[in-house]
Amino acid sequence: MENNSKIARILDLYTKFQNGEIVQKSGEADRYGVDERSIRRDIDDIRKYFDRDTVSGSGTSYRVIYDRDEKGYRLERLYEKKLTNAEILAVCKILLDGRAFTKQQMDAILHKLIDCCVPECNRRLVQKLIANEQYHYIEPQHKEEFLDRLWTVGQAIHNHQYIEICYGRLKDKKMVTRKLKPAAIMFSEFYFYLAAFIESESTRKGFENAEDAYPTIYRIDRIRNITILNESFYIPYRDRFEEGEFRKRVQFMFGGRLQHIKFKYSGVSVEAVLDRLPTAKVLSEEDGVYTISAEVFGKGIDMWIRSQGDAVELL
Repeated sequence: MENNSKIARILDLYTKFQNGEIVQKSGEADRYGVDERSIRRDIDDIRKYFDRDTVSGSGTSYRVIYDRDEKGYRLERLYEKKLTNAEILAVCKILLDGRAFTKQQMDAILHKLIDCCVPECNRRLVQKLIANEQYHYIEPQHKEEFLDRLWTVGQAIHNHQYIEICYGRLKDKKMVTRKLKPAAIMFSEFYFYLAAFIESESTRKGFENAEDAYPTIYRIDRIRNITILNESFYIPYRDRFEEGEFRKRVQFMFGGRLQHIKFKYSGVSVEAVLDRLPTAKVLSEEDGVYTISAEVFGKGIDMWIRSQGDAVELL
């Protein structure tokens, strides 16, 4: 009889855990007419069960923890396919270093990432490891909250729909209107960019790469208004824009033509050059001086070469 009562208690407690309820030893002891040690042993049995049956087919696992705020036990759901503590720390550091968002947006994103991806017992540690950098975070000068625009652009890309934007140009501060075929969203040096093809022939005439098979670049934070038009466009799969290949060849998101360059590099880390220019190939090396060729897109490469000083000699 006692054994049947214990089984009934454990099943009842198990059901409460699964329903997200808080289990308090004193309350359950009074309910079943047993001492708190019996309830503690029941909870230990359930905890051992979950420890043994660690992961379900969906990648979810559970554990029974004591919640100090609620003064009781509850079931914590863990996701084996979530980011590890080290991975979430790395992601937070990359986000902070990217400086793409306003202070308010950054704080909100970091809080959600840590809350959703880090087990409760480790959240405080992760928060401490990023606290100083988060406190001293410097938001971008534009101070624009553009995430809604980012998502609108993403939807238009997915659905192959034309968009019309009102855009603030950097060179003359003039507001211009463009009808575009959106191709990709990209990120580089603090900013998110829209890569898109200009639809108007008269507008294209003013662009150096008007006839090239490459898009023009727009900073998303500088888009003041965006409208998804009720027009769709079709691009054959073989002619699709491949942002991964484009990204290998573009520096600092500056437009221009596709070009091939060759230079000598005498700096301390050729690895840094190969990481900066993914299409680069080392042609030869002599006494620590490397001859390198690369395929690049746009004028951003000129900025990078100047930034290297005497370490780079353009051939």
